[in-house]
Parts: sequence; structure tokens; C-alpha cells
Amino acid sequence: MSATTIRSALFASAALFLAATPAFAQDAAAVQDPAATAKANDAQTADEPATASDGEIVVTARRRAESLIDVPIAVSAYSGEQLDRQGAVDISDIGDTTPNVTLETSRGTNSTLTAFIRGVGQQDPVAGFEGGVGLYLDDVYLNRPQGALLDVYDVERIEVLRGPQGTLYGRNTIGGAIKYVTRSLSAEPEARLKANVGSYGQRDVIVSASTPVSDWMRIGGAVARLVRDGFGKNLTTGKENYNKDVLATRATVELLPADNIRFKIAGDYTTDDSNTRGGHRLIPSLVSKTPVLADVFDSQGGLINPRQKVTGGGISLRGEIGLMDGLTLKTITAWRKDKSVTPIDFDALPAADVDVPAIYKNRQFSQEVQLLVEKGRLNGLIGGYYLNANANNIFDVLLALQGGAVLPGLAASTYGNVDTKTWAGFADFTYDLTDQFSVSLGGRYTSDKREAQVIRRNLIGGVSPELGGTPVNGIFNAVTNPTGRQFGALTSNFAGEKTFKQFTPRASVSFQPDDNNTIYLSWSKGFKGGGFDPRGLSTAAPDLNGNGVRETNEIFDYFLFEPEKVTSYEAGYKASLFDRRLRFALAGFIANYKDAQVPGSAGAIINGVPTFVGITTNAGKAEFKGIEFEGNAVLARDFAGPGSRFNLAGSVGYLDAKYKRFVTQVAGFNANGAATPTSPGQPIDVARFREIQNTPKWTNSATVDLSVPAGPGMVSANATLSYRSKSTQFELPSPYLDQKGFSLFDANLVYDIGKVTIGLHGKNLFDKRYITSGYQFLTVNPVTGQPILSASPASPVFAQPGIAPSLGLEGVVTGFYGSPRQVFLSLDVKF
Repeated sequence: MSATTIRSALFASAALFLAATPAFAQDAAAVQDPAATAKANDAQTADEPATASDGEIVVTARRRAESLIDVPIAVSAYSGEQLDRQGAVDISDIGDTTPNVTLETSRGTNSTLTAFIRGVGQQDPVAGFEGGVGLYLDDVYLNRPQGALLDVYDVERIEVLRGPQGTLYGRNTIGGAIKYVTRSLSAEPEARLKANVGSYGQRDVIVSASTPVSDWMRIGGAVARLVRDGFGKNLTTGKENYNKDVLATRATVELLPADNIRFKIAGDYTTDDSNTRGGHRLIPSLVSKTPVLADVFDSQGGLINPRQKVTGGGISLRGEIGLMDGLTLKTITAWRKDKSVTPIDFDALPAADVDVPAIYKNRQFSQEVQLLVEKGRLNGLIGGYYLNANANNIFDVLLALQGGAVLPGLAASTYGNVDTKTWAGFADFTYDLTDQFSVSLGGRYTSDKREAQVIRRNLIGGVSPELGGTPVNGIFNAVTNPTGRQFGALTSNFAGEKTFKQFTPRASVSFQPDDNNTIYLSWSKGFKGGGFDPRGLSTAAPDLNGNGVRETNEIFDYFLFEPEKVTSYEAGYKASLFDRRLRFALAGFIANYKDAQVPGSAGAIINGVPTFVGITTNAGKAEFKGIEFEGNAVLARDFAGPGSRFNLAGSVGYLDAKYKRFVTQVAGFNANGAATPTSPGQPIDVARFREIQNTPKWTNSATVDLSVPAGPGMVSANATLSYRSKSTQFELPSPYLDQKGFSLFDANLVYDIGKVTIGLHGKNLFDKRYITSGYQFLTVNPVTGQPILSASPASPVFAQPGIAPSLGLEGVVTGFYGSPRQVFLSLDVKF
């Protein structure tokens, strides 16, 4: 038996003695007071461990306030009080203790989120791709991952909904949804100061305050200044690497003109002036012979333009109007915009080879209307949703060229623009057949229109004017270099439009023998929007009919990727036993995917010119099967004085995810990956050689938590050990980037004396180095994905055994790493 299997079994065995996620009960009124809910939650959790509470947390997983134990969905909930005591910095921190969830910082910036739930997510944040995990900020859907790695401040709770949520949350929640709920304003004047000081020069200050202006109006706001030195250094530019420099603001106005009417106007804006996160080369360079650096947080990338800066924010208006007894009208109007300017140095070397200056811009407007119904045994809602969004990017892939003479650099310039217009109608209702049995039925019809424009050019000796450059030979002028290859041509001028329509139903049956036990069965469908690859290249489109001409329909089909669809079955059991000393949630699921989307990119030689090509594949079928367990056991209460307690908590996630059918056309290789040079391109099912990216089989955690009274306050100490088994970065395995199983250990010591809380927090105390993302451009076997041990057409001179670049001259295998050991002190003062 392997060490990984033994470790997973030990985690699973230990967790079977633990129990579930926090939940708290609340009576549903026509218009509830969110501030009262938050205050009640804080009161219940203030003297309890960070891992769980004895009270219950109201969640809005079904768009209405419910006790977590009553919801027939796999949901993890984290209160703001819990997150504070765990020393959570951003929402990625909750990924360590949530089963079958991966939340990571994506590559070059501190603000772009990579999120996977139950094997579904978005690895590449390029405009036009749809994520499989929906992120919601106060019920406003964030359409793009840029600026979505939200820092934890002024938060009431975070909910993680696992499994397809297509009925109530729409397209692109095929894997699940994450709901970030900010703290509502209190009816009393309040002020709060938080500060963190720690290793790597960490110095965070968060100030928040609110006050009633009148009986019907409250105002409040928060400012967060989050600063940290780099974990490493860019040895070429001298700048810090992996530093943090964020200024975030939030302002809120709440209007309560009547008992049955409530409006909330909220605005937020974030500026991230952190340096670009430079990657760490995992192989020696082929031309300059630069060795691999000793420190994984050091880099040598030379690209500094354009200067990195990430900005984003928005404004929203939420309204609730109690129309009559049992009927509430809710409206959510929102506008958001963000911009990421970033230089991405793929090869992490001083030379301009596979360097990518880039700008990503997103904007969106959304409107949602809901009618909530609470009539006796019938509860639910009916609503409509509209989204008008634009995402565009411009980036150049700068390549060094080598021919009969050294040539000026080539820039493969790409402009991609994607417009999305989506409208949907939905309904979801629960009817209590008896006091113990209830049935839920829901459905959503979505019309998703996608318009895309992709323009690509080859530039010589410079970069695109939009990125601050002036091409030496112009944009459209063809230039012939000593090798006879043509440059300067327009290689793509694609425009496409398509509307995708889908109905996503959901049904569940719940049995509650009493208030402390819930058993449920559910069935649901979901889909992830289709579209056009904004990095595609018209001249790379295959000539399917063999007439020697790339016809319009062939180019259209090459750019197009179809929606990804899922049918999911889930069974769950939630319990709160022995006077809430033992609580757990257990869920098992099977999800069958059709046309699973697999975005990717590769180096290629097109018409004799080396270039970068985006490739999005619809794999035929995939199947995900798994089990999830969350639990908490209160082993002792009041054993060392009033409020003292000793808790054990844990989570276990097991996910068997695999492609069942993955057909691609490969020339020169058979279905086993053996070279057959005379073989023409034939459709081959390569499913057995493909992996579900960013999806470990095991995601487990165990937490010990102790609280005892000390002087005028309460001391709480907790420690968490989390484990993730092996995972791959891409669908093709990589011997360089694939991350082996690893464990992280965190610990916190907190002293709470009411108005003042002091904490000592340690993250990754074992100082584990682990890869979270990366790039690879090597020549590989197109069937098995293994590196080909021979020279590459792109660089026949500089290839060496085992390393042959598919793009550029030096070879690109670059990794990005999770944070090292960090220790910091926290101070939280309430006024």
C-alpha cells in the first residue's frame, strides 16, 4: 500500500469521528434585517472555536434564508468570525478545508482567481472562456476571474455550493458557486480597526465604520491597505517577486423607508499595484545555458512593459419590498468593470523570447428580479435575469528568431473581443408534503448570445501600439527575412456569432425525521456557455474537405466550442446529534459530462512561421464520482470554566474524475502513441492518456481546537493539517508541472477580551513548496503527452535530449508556487 493511500485512509478514518458544517436557524420574515442576522451569528460564534459553532448559520444557497441543515445541497459555510480567527487573508484560504475544492492565485497577478469545484473550473483566464464555478459578491455574479480573488475583510460569511447550480444561479455554475457576503450595517454606530504585522514585511490595516443617519438610513464603509514584501526576487530587474500592494475600498448606504422595504446601495473599488508574479524555470535554458535557480520564488524574466496594474470595482443596488404576507419582491442591479495590465514572461529569462505583454479588460451590467413566495407549506421563488458583458484582451507573444542570421524579434499579436448577452427565466419551489417529507422542483431557461472578433497579426521588431510599441516594419507590410519566411501578414480576421439555448432543471426529495436529521436525494442539470476561442488562428484551421482552401465554415467551426453539459445525481445526509456535540454532512454524487471543454494553447509552425495557437477542445464524455464529508465533534464543554471547549473537526473529499471519450485527430501516431510517420491524420480516442486538470483525488483536512477562559477573556488555539493528493496542471500530464501529494499545517492562537482581540497566526508552518500553476511549451507526443526525446522543428539546433521547445528557443517549463511559511500578529479593536 502506497504512502499516499495510507495517508488518505488515516484522514478518512479520523474524520468519521467528527461532524458537520456550522448552521444557524432564523425565522424568515418578509424582509429580514441582515445586520441582525450578522450580529446574532457573531454572538453565537464569539466564544467558540474557529472551525465550527454550536449555533446554526443561515445560508441563502437556494436564494432564500434557510438553516443549513434543511438545504438539500452540499454547502460549506464560513462565518466572518471564523475566518478572522483562522487568519484568512483571501478566499483561497478556505480551499484547504473544503472538500473537492481548489482555490488558487492564477499565475501572473495577485488578483486573478483559479477556482475548481468537483473537477470543474477555468485554468486559463483569457477573455471569452467561461468558468465552471460562479463567484458572487453580494448576489452579483462576477463574469470574469480577473479581480475575483477577493480579500477577506468586512465579510459576514462565505458559502461554497458544490455541484451544478444551473437552476438558481445559471450558466457557468456547472461545478458549483461561491458566495461572498459582506457585513450589513448595524442599527447602532460601530467602528472597527484591524491590523496585521508579520513575516515578509506584512503590514495590513483595515478600517471599517457605520452609523445610522436617521431611523430609515444607515451609511458605512471600509478601507483595506494590504502590503507585503516579496517571497523572492527578480534577479534581472531587481524587483521583488510575489509581493503584495493592494488598496481596497467599500461603501454602503442602506435605506429602510418602511418595515417591509429595504434598499442597499454598495460600491467597491480595488487597486492592485503589486509587481507581476514571475515564474520559476524548472529546466535549464537551451541557448543561454542558464541553470535552474535554487529558490523557487526567484525569477529572471526581463519583460517590464507594460507596467503591471490591476484595477476593478463596481456598484450595485439591491432592493427588497414586502408586497403582502408571504410575498417579497427582490431586485438586484449591478455594473462592474476591471482592467489588468500585465507583462507575462513565459520563459522567465532576460531575453525577449516567449514574452507576453497583455491587457485584459472586462465590463458587465446585470439585472435580476425575484419574487419570493412563503405560503404555508409552499416556499420558493420565480425570477428573471439579464447580463450584458464584454471581455477583451490584447496580447503579443514575442519570439526570438534564429535563421541563417540573427533576426529581429517576431511578435504574434492577438486582439480578442467577446460580447455576451444572456437572459434567463427561472423558478424553484419546495412543497412540504408532510412535516417530514418535502419535494423541490425547479428549472431555468437560458438564452446565451455570444459575439466574438479575433484579429491576429505577425509583427517584426516591436510590439503592438496598444501595448506601447511601434512595429519596425508596420503592421500589414509583408517582410521577407533571410530564411525566406513571410512576416507582417494579417493571419486572422475572424468574426462569429452564435446563440446557445438551454433548459436546466433540478429536483430533490428530502426526509427530515426530526429537526436534527435530513436525508436528501437530488437530480440536476447544468451547462457552461459555449463560445469562440479568442486566441485562435485562422491559418491553423484544418482543411476538412481536402479542397486546399480554408473555407468560412471550416474556420468558424475551428474557432467555435460548444457548451459543456452535465447531469448530476446526489445523495446526502446531514445530522446534528447529542445536543449538537456531534454534527456532520455526508454527500455522494455522480456527474456525467458531455462535450467537456478543454481550453489549451500550443506552439506551432504555420506557413513556415513559428507562432502561438489557442486550441479549445470539446472532449466527448467525462464522468466524476465522489464522496464528501464535513464534520465537527465537541468533545468537552465547560471543562475548564464557563465557555471552555475542546473540538475536533475534519473534512474528506474523494473524487474519481476521468474522461470517458476524448477524440482528437493526430497524424503520424497510432492510438497507443507509437510513431507511424506514414499515417495520415485519423480520429483517435485518447481518453486514457488525458487527465482532469487541477483535480486531486483526495482533499482532506483535520483540525484540533481548544478554548479556555483566561483573565477577562477567552484564549483559543487551533491547528489544521490539510492534505491534497497528486494533481495535474493540464489535461496532458507533465513530468515537470504535475504536483505530487502534499500537506499544509496552519496554527492560530487568539485572545479575545470582548472589544479587543489579539492573534498569532502561522500559515504553512512546515514551509512546503508546491506548484499551483504554470506554463509548458515543449514538443510532446500528441497522444500520450510525454516529452519527445528529439529536436523540435521550432528549434532543431538547440534541442537537447528530453527537452525540445515547441515555442521559442529556450524551452518553456515555468512554475508558480503557493505561499511559503508566514507568521503574523493580528489586532482587532471594536469601538
